[in-house]
Amino acid sequence: MSTENYLNHPNFGLLFRVCVVDANRELFTTLYAQRLFFLVITSNDGLEFEPITRADARIMVENRVRMLRRLGPQSEYDQLLKVYKQTFQ
Repeated sequence: MSTENYLNHPNFGLLFRVCVVDANRELFTTLYAQRLFFLVITSNDGLEFEPITRADARIMVENRVRMLRRLGPQSEYDQLLKVYKQTFQ
């Protein structure tokens, strides 16, 4: 079973989900270059794409990694750590 999630952005094409930020927010990046980052907010009105900087995206992922290390399942932590290293290092 694949846990990869993709979303089609109206201007930037296919986006890859980096991680869940919280219940209604997820972090996505452009699929091929992984240089543009978007906070995707889900609401009753639909999806909202908020562009964010690479530095802000990195901080969000680092916070999520720390939270998963303390509270989350080991497999989810390992997977996000791998994505973090591929994306930001």
